[in-house]
Amino acid sequence: MDEAEFMRGRVYGAEHGDPGPRPGRAYAQLVGGPLDGLLLDITGTAGGGSAPETVALPTEIGRYGPGGRAVYAPRPADGRCFDWQGDVP
Repeated sequence: MDEAEFMRGRVYGAEHGDPGPRPGRAYAQLVGGPLDGLLLDITGTAGGGSAPETVALPTEIGRYGPGGRAVYAPRPADGRCFDWQGDVP
């Protein structure tokens, strides 16, 4: 299994021993960029469950390495998918 396959279905920020989604939580799939395929827990975000406009997620595997962030924004037609916008330091 390669790294991309291993990461799919995992929740961003979850412990390695408990990587899967939990019942009763709302998730969006990250599409593209260094976190492609991961799920982002958006339960209880701004507006009582609606997705935030953008998120900058710390990652060690983006363009800026450790300390960098990958920026994702929800798809206008489908808030359950967040598309990669680029990496920032």
